[in-house]
Amino acid sequence: MKNFLISCFSVLFLLPSICFADEGSFDLDRWNSILNDIQSRAVEMKISNHTINEVIQPSVFIPSIVNSDKNQSEFKLTLDQYLNNVVNQKRIISGKKMRRKYPTLLSKVDKKYGVPPHIIMAFWGLESNYGEYKAKYKLSDAFLTLIYDGRRETFFTNQLFAMMKSADKDKLEVSEIYGSWAGAMGHFQFIPTTLEQYGMDGNNDGRIDIIHSVGDAMFSAGNYLSKLGWNKHEKIIREVKLPADFDTSLLEGKVQKPLTEWAAMGITNPDGSEIPKAEMIAGLVADTSVPEISRAFLTYPNFYRIKKWNNSNWYAIAIGLLSEKLK
Repeated sequence: MKNFLISCFSVLFLLPSICFADEGSFDLDRWNSILNDIQSRAVEMKISNHTINEVIQPSVFIPSIVNSDKNQSEFKLTLDQYLNNVVNQKRIISGKKMRRKYPTLLSKVDKKYGVPPHIIMAFWGLESNYGEYKAKYKLSDAFLTLIYDGRRETFFTNQLFAMMKSADKDKLEVSEIYGSWAGAMGHFQFIPTTLEQYGMDGNNDGRIDIIHSVGDAMFSAGNYLSKLGWNKHEKIIREVKLPADFDTSLLEGKVQKPLTEWAAMGITNPDGSEIPKAEMIAGLVADTSVPEISRAFLTYPNFYRIKKWNNSNWYAIAIGLLSEKLK
């Protein structure tokens, strides 16, 4: 499908829409059917006419989003490449600067949710480069496009309705809710159903706006991590050294053992000294895709809580390393 834009205008309760396309194959009947269904179900959910109108009337199909969804790269960075990209000196310097900008807010999040400032800052840095990332797509159009595509229709329909409910509840204009092509929004890149479950009013203005309010965004992130069981007294990772010919099947973080057992298997600190001999449970993660393993990490319970936020070993390691730099 070539890059083209389809603008659809509908009058509430008076479908089908009038749509124009300059080229390409597009099933107008399917698009109108989707809009009809969204409209009818939204009315049943008692979503306001204003919000429904903002979603339906100026709805736009965005072919590039379908292309992005279907052609997500299978290329994977090595751990070292990934860490060099995301835990770099520029991000560390920016993070320290932004931490100094919000000391009171970060302290409040820590006091209320038990999530320390350097942890919040690490998530903020990785998710939106401390709010520097500028969202590209109007989320309602992104969701309608992905619903039309059909591969994950139920998931994106649920996201659209959650977004519409949030718009009503918090008096947000749909036209101002922008995010990624896949529907993540705001400083910490929440999808609408995550916002619906964990969103918090951090600036006490009676609404939750994680896109425009840093306070709302930080309180929501703190609440989410707290609900995941965050333990502020535990480390996330510990960098270690592997003995020669170590069993690589144990390096995906799925096998967890007490530290005493890892020590007995020859795991040491990078300088060769002994790791703590405790009964604390940990996994072990390293990049086995490279000829020589350069770095390995013991992964503690907080590591696995991070993976409920983003199910990536590399991401969780990056949070652990960046947070240490931002203490």
